[in-house]
Amino acid sequence: MSLDRRSLFRAGGVVAAASVITMTTGSNASAAARTVAVPTTRRTATTRGAVTGGKHAAAGPRSAPPLTTRNPLVEQRADPFVTRPVDGMYYLTGSVPEYDRVVIRGATTLDGLATARERTIWRRPASGSMGGYIWAPELHRIGDRWYVYFAAGDSDDPFRIRTYVLESINDDPRSTGWLPPKRMVTGWDSFTLDATTFEHRDRRYFVWAQSEPGIATNTNLYIAEMVSPLELVTPVVRIAVPTLNWEVQGFRVNEGPAVLVRNGRVFVTFSASATDARYNMGLLYADENSNLLDARSWTKVPNPIFVTNTETRQFGPGHNSFTVAEDGETDVLVYHARDYRDINGDPLFDPNRHTRVQKLYWNEDGTPSFGVPVGKGGTIVRLSPLDAPNLVVRHAEFRLRVEGNVREVADSWFRLVPGHLGAGTVSLQSANFPNNYVRAGEGVLRIEPFTETDEYGRATSFVKVPGLVDRSAVSFRLLDDSGAYIAHDNGRLVVARPGRGRAERERSTFRLG
Repeated sequence: MSLDRRSLFRAGGVVAAASVITMTTGSNASAAARTVAVPTTRRTATTRGAVTGGKHAAAGPRSAPPLTTRNPLVEQRADPFVTRPVDGMYYLTGSVPEYDRVVIRGATTLDGLATARERTIWRRPASGSMGGYIWAPELHRIGDRWYVYFAAGDSDDPFRIRTYVLESINDDPRSTGWLPPKRMVTGWDSFTLDATTFEHRDRRYFVWAQSEPGIATNTNLYIAEMVSPLELVTPVVRIAVPTLNWEVQGFRVNEGPAVLVRNGRVFVTFSASATDARYNMGLLYADENSNLLDARSWTKVPNPIFVTNTETRQFGPGHNSFTVAEDGETDVLVYHARDYRDINGDPLFDPNRHTRVQKLYWNEDGTPSFGVPVGKGGTIVRLSPLDAPNLVVRHAEFRLRVEGNVREVADSWFRLVPGHLGAGTVSLQSANFPNNYVRAGEGVLRIEPFTETDEYGRATSFVKVPGLVDRSAVSFRLLDDSGAYIAHDNGRLVVARPGRGRAERERSTFRLG
């Protein structure tokens, strides 16, 4: 599949600042260095976390059911990594506030991870190497073995961070019997962390963040091919350097890569800036047929793709991974964020970065659509009328419309919550403006801020009933008028009184997706 970089993202991208560095592997094998000169005025992108397979371009509202889980999923677990299901099990690991151990929990569903018992599979030694801070473990099933890549400092210098790997031959990664950690040898003996791995076209790659001598940044992103899960075999290639304003707030950081192979491209998300409310996510991409070890193959999207949202009260979202929902197809974004902006002291030691999950959507051009970090609560849904099944309900300037290819995807997210008035009713809460609810008035529907009045309560409370033409779908009846329903009318959402004709009743029936 060819990639038109000018049209893929409306704002464009910049080709990554490139370098190829000779590295010596653990077996003393070496490769000749190559230097690639790349114009810094062109555009670039990054991602992180490896999930592959499937065609997800133009994923319509009927493509998958809602993601049924809560937010936050797990409290005080930063840098979260959730595996794809392995033998019917999801596994979650992440940084603990004490930064002293590697933990894993498992469940048959994503939501089950919230209450699953956690096992400590490795704890730092009391002194010496790896006796300092333990950060950002990732769990990977490669062949018939499990591997955990993690960053560790030393007891006498906890910030002398290097990358290590644990290995297990057990079927269940929560079991004991992990082999002692081994050091991953990368380009330099310098600060390195946030390693991930993925396979593409029968080649396994390693992507990580590292401080490179001679470059005035905290960390950049690098890629190399692996000869085994324990060793790199090719020269190190620099694919991203923090240079843009949103990447250098507090610290000059590109870190936390995660990989997603979809729609003819290899996407890499990454995180940037300090770990407070300025923390955010960016995106890299490469054509799936390109040489991933050539820095010129990678493009960085010039604007962040996931940032603090004051409306949803989610601050500093980032360090993500990707998994899939229980249907095996729906892509799921896993990340951490805080519920508040202000932090006393160093944000690195504030414990309340919580693990969160939400559905990842796709634009018609095959690019990912992240939306906003959603606030506390339950399932996020999109509503699609049966008479226009490829369109969704969204708000635009606070009026409700029915449209397709909604690039501001969060404008089409709602939660069904208990109604403000009337027994057994529901209200439709905007997910990206959670103080606003769908309100019926004068025959049209809008989202409006909550007010403590009976008039507002009646206008924002609906009776949810089985769909008028399909009982597996839903219809929404007005509280004060048993014959009036929310309905689709030529791109608008209105109040209507459907008759007995199928077409009329289809317009008042919605599928949740």
